[in-house]
Amino acid sequence: MERDNWDQHWLDCIEASDHYNPGVSYRRRIISRMLQIEPNRAGCRLVELGSGTGQFAGDFCPRFPLVNFLGLDISQEGVGRARRRVRTARFEVCDLLQPLTDGEILRFGATHALCSEVLEHVDHPEELLRNASSLMAPGCRVVVTVPGGPMTTFDKHIGHRRHYSPQDLRSLLRAAGYDVEKTGGFGFPFYNLYRLALLSRGAGLVQMVSGPPSLSIRAGYYTFETLCRLNLDWWGWQTVGIARWLGQ
Repeated sequence: MERDNWDQHWLDCIEASDHYNPGVSYRRRIISRMLQIEPNRAGCRLVELGSGTGQFAGDFCPRFPLVNFLGLDISQEGVGRARRRVRTARFEVCDLLQPLTDGEILRFGATHALCSEVLEHVDHPEELLRNASSLMAPGCRVVVTVPGGPMTTFDKHIGHRRHYSPQDLRSLLRAAGYDVEKTGGFGFPFYNLYRLALLSRGAGLVQMVSGPPSLSIRAGYYTFETLCRLNLDWWGWQTVGIARWLGQ
């Protein structure tokens, strides 16, 4: 399968909807808990694998100003936007499906790593995870999120290859050489209901999320944003893994 054209994707994308998207905000709350970084603790180095346009960094960096943040992404357009969005972080264009050769990046020595909603877009996720380990310090805490459950039309439109069960993600992390602490499905019941609501829109979903959200869509987002704060950390369609890179 051909790679997705992420430069074109970001040129075409209307990012405003992510400010209201309950799935995005729910996922960020999970990530913040799972990273286990204290806001006032110095010495942490966080690498985001697939940093896109810096949306996560824009939320994270102001709250954790002592963390050394490095974002890596294959898209020049995405990296350019990220640099303008978050000037306190560093972003670099990097193809994680190829062995890393940039000495400065390789010396980063990440204590924490995040790979959020990336692996479903690539044909060889094990290769990406193996290559990324070369910039991690021994003991690096790695948090991975991938979608679970059925695909919506929008998922297919933006190039999802597959969705993952917790067992799938555990097997993938182990195959890539990581020591797995936990994998699970988060989001029951309200995140699942939100995903079912998206599924019910069928082919119309792509058009619905391609522009700024209407008032009715914002109201729906707000309702699910509130409900998703009551989710349970099991039986959900947001698949999450926590692992360690122990060094080899």
